[in-house]
This record gives sequence, structure tokens and C-alpha cells, in this order.
Amino acid sequence: MIIVHHLNNSRSQRVLWLLEELGLPYELKAYSRDAVTNLAPPELKAVHPLGKSPVITDTGRTIIESGAITDYIIRRHGGGRLAPAPGSAAHEDYLQWLHFAEGSAMTPFLLALYTSRLGDAAAPLQPRIQSEIGAHVAYLSQSLGSNDWLVENSLSGADIMMSFIAEIATAQGLGAHFPNVAAYATRLQARPAWQAAMAKTEPYNFTIKG
Repeated sequence: MIIVHHLNNSRSQRVLWLLEELGLPYELKAYSRDAVTNLAPPELKAVHPLGKSPVITDTGRTIIESGAITDYIIRRHGGGRLAPAPGSAAHEDYLQWLHFAEGSAMTPFLLALYTSRLGDAAAPLQPRIQSEIGAHVAYLSQSLGSNDWLVENSLSGADIMMSFIAEIATAQGLGAHFPNVAAYATRLQARPAWQAAMAKTEPYNFTIKG
């Protein structure tokens, strides 16, 4: 059985959603952030040296990184669901979104978070950071257009991975500029599988208020 080492209020929420969407059995091992530092607890380092989440273990294998975890679960346990056929043009688009979510889209959001703690010293960096956030969310918006989902207008691992970007962008007010992204975030959180994952965890700061 897959074991998910889940940190509260983190991007590992989407791994739980993926497992619920596929109807797979899993064991949830929950960890809570430090109330003062907001960092992951040291217990996670016993699972993997980096001490971060998400991490899964499956048949003796430990896997880190959201994109790798999503790809692994869908390939090994998806039974052909939530991914286009390998070798198809749609599959290449799908793979790009799996990597884009963490490789590009998440970076400026993290920079904004970390530099916010520097006060005025970070002011020269903020225009570039905000420009990058806007560019990435605009790309998501353009790619979605009037579709419900990113690849062949069918729910896939691409949407699982991009869900956090849509959620954080909407939570930070960018939905006013990109209403289809806000609608996308609301739509994914309305799915029964997303709700089932949410019911098993602590409150999630990126829940879209209706």
C-alpha cells in the first residue's frame, strides 16, 4: 500500500487528491508544521534526508518531488487513467505541465514568500518577482481558455499538478485578473475526490471560498 507522508497546509494535498481521484487505497501519515517557524518537523527527515513533503513510500521505494510522485502513481497504479496515451502529442503536453508546475510556475511564488520576510531590503526584487508570477498565471489562463481542463479538456495529472498554482493565485487575488483560473481552482476543489482528501486533513489555507 502507498504511504503518503503529508505535511499540513502544503502541496502534498494534491497527492492525496490524486489517490482519491484514482480510488486507490493509501495510508496517511500526517505531520504538522512548527507553530513558530512554519517549517516541517524534524520527523520527516527520518523518511527522507531533505525532510520535506510530499514523500511517498510504495513497496519499499521512497519517492520525493510532486511531479515524480504524480507520474509514478499514474503510471504504476492509474490503469490508463489521468494521462494521455504515451507517445501521443497530448502526452507531450501533459509532461510539460507536470514539470512546469514546480520547475517554473512555483518559483516566483516561493521567491515572493521568502523575500517578504526581508522588508524594505527586498523592494528592488519585487517588480520582477510579481512580473514573473503574472506571466506564469497568464500562461495558465491562456492555455485553459474556455476549457475545463488543460490537456484534451479531460482531467489529468497535469491538472493535479497545476492545482496548487491555480489555488495560490486565486487566494492571492489574481483571480480578479484571470477569472478562468479562479473558476478552474473552484472547479477542481468541487470534485468529490478533492473533497474526500480534504476531509482527511487539517484545514487548508488555499481552499477557495465560494
